[in-house]
Amino acid sequence: MTITTPKGTDTTPLVPAAPPTPAPEPTDTVTFSVDGIETSVPKGTLVIRAAEQLGIQIPRFCDHPLLAPAGACRQCLVEVWAPGRDGNLAKMPKPQASCTLEATPGMQVKTQHTSPEADKAQHGVMELLLINHPLDCPVCDKGGECPLQNQAMSNGRAATRFVDVKRTFPKPIAVSTQILLDRERCILCQRCTRFSEEIAGDVWIDLQKRGAQQQIGTFDTEVLGFAGDTPVGASTLDTSGRPFASYFSGNTVQICPVGALTSAAYRFRSRPFDLVSVPSVAEHDANGSAIRVDHRRGVVLRRLAGDDPAVNQEWISDKDRFAFHWQSAPDRITTPLVRRRNADGTRGELEPCSWTEALDTAAEGLRGVATGVLPGGRLTLEDAYAYAKLARTVLGTNDVDHRARPHSDEEEAFLGHHVAGRTLQVTFGDLVAAPAVLCVGYEPEEEGGILFLRLRESVVKGRTRVFSVAALASRGLERLDGTLLAAAPGTEPEVLDAIATGADDVLGDTAEALAAEGAVILVGERAATAPGALSAVLRLAQRTGARLAWVPRRAGERGAVEAGTLPTLLPGGRPVADASARVDLAAVWGVDDLPATPGRSADEILAAAADGTLGALLVGGVEPADHADPVLARRALDTVPFLVSLEVRRSEVTDRADVVLPVAPPVEKAGTFVSWEGRPRPFPQALTTTHLSDFRVLDRLADALGADLGLRALADVHAELDQLGGWDGARVPAPVTPAAEPPAVPPGHAVLATWHQLLDAGRLQDGEPYLAGTAKQPVARVSAVTAEAAGLVDGEHVTVSTDRGTITALVRVTDMADHVVWLATNPRGGAVRDVLGAVGGAVVRLAPAGGGEVAPTTAQADERLSGDAAEAVAGVRVDEEERA
Repeated sequence: MTITTPKGTDTTPLVPAAPPTPAPEPTDTVTFSVDGIETSVPKGTLVIRAAEQLGIQIPRFCDHPLLAPAGACRQCLVEVWAPGRDGNLAKMPKPQASCTLEATPGMQVKTQHTSPEADKAQHGVMELLLINHPLDCPVCDKGGECPLQNQAMSNGRAATRFVDVKRTFPKPIAVSTQILLDRERCILCQRCTRFSEEIAGDVWIDLQKRGAQQQIGTFDTEVLGFAGDTPVGASTLDTSGRPFASYFSGNTVQICPVGALTSAAYRFRSRPFDLVSVPSVAEHDANGSAIRVDHRRGVVLRRLAGDDPAVNQEWISDKDRFAFHWQSAPDRITTPLVRRRNADGTRGELEPCSWTEALDTAAEGLRGVATGVLPGGRLTLEDAYAYAKLARTVLGTNDVDHRARPHSDEEEAFLGHHVAGRTLQVTFGDLVAAPAVLCVGYEPEEEGGILFLRLRESVVKGRTRVFSVAALASRGLERLDGTLLAAAPGTEPEVLDAIATGADDVLGDTAEALAAEGAVILVGERAATAPGALSAVLRLAQRTGARLAWVPRRAGERGAVEAGTLPTLLPGGRPVADASARVDLAAVWGVDDLPATPGRSADEILAAAADGTLGALLVGGVEPADHADPVLARRALDTVPFLVSLEVRRSEVTDRADVVLPVAPPVEKAGTFVSWEGRPRPFPQALTTTHLSDFRVLDRLADALGADLGLRALADVHAELDQLGGWDGARVPAPVTPAAEPPAVPPGHAVLATWHQLLDAGRLQDGEPYLAGTAKQPVARVSAVTAEAAGLVDGEHVTVSTDRGTITALVRVTDMADHVVWLATNPRGGAVRDVLGAVGGAVVRLAPAGGGEVAPTTAQADERLSGDAAEAVAGVRVDEEERA
């Protein structure tokens, strides 16, 4: 340091000069060097991360940026020199693992590029890892994209010195029907076990035994000689009867650095270098998770998680990963179909025809008749927009509703007031930074998939507290360390209003947490079944200042709201009843005027079709069983004079349709899903096809009707959407719906609580029996008080019935609201809406099953599987007597 003094000043030191001291290190950064390159990084940065930022490659296996450091594989050893107490650099006696070593001021790190010692250490570790690793790269699923292969070449010895017999094991172990484990390939990096514990919170696989016998295995007394109590996280049984409970196990296959964990569906199907990879977006939920589609010769063979830090990081659910075979199922519709009349005038069978004949027949049946439009909630933004525009400009009706599920007028007003046109009000980033999150009518794990992982990440780091208004604390809520605000179905408004008053300690604690800056309320689509719940949610958000987000289940729901496929909403959140909004939209669409009368909801459209009020239905991607009243839906489809269906596969709708127009699934078209955040998630076309998107089919249908929809290409749709933009006028008023009076519950009865499980009998999970085998076993949950009143015993069977039907399930006594029974909405063989004709809040009868029909056994469940899948289930089954 140079000090300038005034001229003439005596600068003779009075004492000997002290050596210069270095400038103090900023408290939030440290400066050190890697291979002679000096760098400054935030305090706490791992050496391996700092090297990555400098472009210096250090080999590793156990290290993963989203997992806690483990130092398990030791492949990332580096030579380290660090300042001692005297300030002088001193070499650490042994090479250090750079994946667990934090950078410190003045440290000097030498990697294998500049240090012979580090290079020798890495060669030695690689030699040790390969001692027992099999030489089966040509048949290994990981071959061609394997870090062990790559680093054996770059950081291993040219020849082996090992001459003894390699260790072998019987293979594979079926961790589940979907995930298979080859133990001899495992290098004990513990990525899989750390993911299950740290990220998913599912303790379904772990490190067992010690020394040379140390192995990765499942929690089963018949596997690896494991002894002791089964961990709580592995206590839930899947449909094979095996302790397994993870919706995210497929992530371990992707992050495994060797071929130890493989997918049963993809095993031995292809080599990675034979695949063509295309980025895409998952179509199963409203998260908009980034994925990678790998296909060969026009066939999709696997899907992997994409890397998107803002949304799903590097994780996806098993449903997003494995449930894609529905897009190429054997019942795929490949040509237009028309139902011709028999000689006696009766309806004949569906017959293949040309596109020209199909479109002309559809136009003839729709022309001049009152038509209801049911697009469904799984469409892309572009396709939903085409349905909305066709309904208003060509068919002249506002009878359009995408909500193929239980819904209400209150929900429609809520969507128009708070959701439509308000994008990115709450994001994943806001969610993980929130001090408190309240879930209302929403189960993050079962109905949210990746949202659960993002939320749990924040909980584990101590940033977020989770509260839930529900009838019981689900296993997902327990893994979020959440607090249950117990509410019997239908009483949610009462509980929400009581939060503000702090009627008890739990409610007062919730109110205080929600008042903190950044708190978030997540409300699910199930809140529509509780009158007054959405109105109460709006009041709560206004009182506490918490931000409010609506999280639907289906991938196309949010985009459909923005596109205007609601009977009272036009695109961009414009109210149908607002004359200026209609004029604004008519100018863009090039029409004189638009229908001003608000249309019917989906349930009202079906009722009108069933009683003959409507002359035709235009349906896209809808299943009758998804509606609140499947019997009404089927009666409407049977009764309506003319039915047009746009569909990918044969369904109950196409079997009843007069004209079937085949459309492309997501893998065969480009488009945009809109996530629950309101974030557009565009994706390209992965497979070459001759099939058309819904919007292109509707454009041709409009042409056959003598109108110009103007949506011939994706660019045309985007140009119109950009021109429309959002609505800056008056919004739909907030709903003010009073809470309904709770129903009387006679003896032997209970109020039904229900929600979808992530893996169930949904049509988009067809064709993947290995995945179906990992679904949770269907059970009926009741409290001890309810069980005693109804004469039920934990572990035995109960019949849950209405005048329409009966469901029999295993009883599980649970800590939950009294006089309530919980059933999964759509398990295989027991769909609540279809069998009972009931939604949440309905009163049902309870009785011991006795000698009557019982829930499907494992053997009966196997009848729904076929071929290799049944063998996979059989291979992992634990005998019933042994489990007992």
